[in-house]
Amino acid sequence: MAHEALFSPVRIGAVDVTNRIFLAPLTRNRATPDGVPGPFVAEYYAQRASGGLLITEATQISPMGKGYINTPGIHSDAQIARWKEITDGVHALGGKIALQLWHVGRISHSSLLPDKAQPVSASGIRANAQTFIETGLVDTSQPRALSIEEIQATIADYAQAARNAIAAGFDLVEVHAANGYLIDQFLRDGSNRRDDEYGGSAENRVRFLREVVAAVVDAIGADRVGVRLSPTGQFNDMADSDPATTFTTAVEALNAFDLAYLHMVEEFPGVEGIENADAILAAVRQTWDGFYVANGGYSAERAAAAVVDGHADAVAIGRDYIANPDLPERIRADAPLNEGDQATYYGGGAEGYTDYPALQPAE
Repeated sequence: MAHEALFSPVRIGAVDVTNRIFLAPLTRNRATPDGVPGPFVAEYYAQRASGGLLITEATQISPMGKGYINTPGIHSDAQIARWKEITDGVHALGGKIALQLWHVGRISHSSLLPDKAQPVSASGIRANAQTFIETGLVDTSQPRALSIEEIQATIADYAQAARNAIAAGFDLVEVHAANGYLIDQFLRDGSNRRDDEYGGSAENRVRFLREVVAAVVDAIGADRVGVRLSPTGQFNDMADSDPATTFTTAVEALNAFDLAYLHMVEEFPGVEGIENADAILAAVRQTWDGFYVANGGYSAERAAAAVVDGHADAVAIGRDYIANPDLPERIRADAPLNEGDQATYYGGGAEGYTDYPALQPAE
């Protein structure tokens, strides 16, 4: 068996998984306009159920959390019911699945929000970024800063979304605090210029993350909660003057919860990294004392080596899992991989979504 280290079973929080190959969260824009997962989504996740843990596409916790067309939610009865069909399908095949909880913050456009509202963020600083609306790619809208009362209401939305996820049959939830979305906007001083208890020092900027996680933990239990971070990412116009301090402070706060896992975006393939990225990641990794999921351009070889040397407990793989629904089987057999069609990554129907061929048994 190739890459044997990836196929040892392990417990992650409340869940036992059969291997260390996880499906990374991948936005695919296959939901209806009202945020209900579309007709091919159940098949898509069922096809990939042999992974140790499937982490879903980012899923908005509220109507104000939406930032792109045709992304799913977890805040309406119809959304919960459809997700329940999807989790049932994964569980029938012996798989485990986590829902990624998402609020985009300033990475949105007023046309996507209730009553054409302004997007919200830590501060009223517009991102030099774009998003997809019905007419195509557009610049993000000017955001406004959340009030203290609105921050508390948003934290409550995270907790309710976590409860909804458990009602929909998910084994775990992942709090999305990476890649330039709302929680990341609070974490970094490039987007957080507040002068209250949620801004200024690293400890203050970490407060929103800490309070969100505390509320989610209180709602469903720490052993069903993971968090995703991206300390060295610049996606969505993100910057921080001292990311090592910011993110070690964040991880120190997370250590107190005894969470199921920490999911770290270590690199962005094809994107130039920030200065001292390796040292920043090493400092953050050393600070974390729980189950660690690595992500970022990992091949099977690198993933197995990361597990063997203790760098990671599991590895989340994205693009190779898009094109290879049976990725664990291919890795086990050391078989060649299908190539992904980038033109079908976002939006559309079954093409480039559920029609990638599985590995054929040897005759």
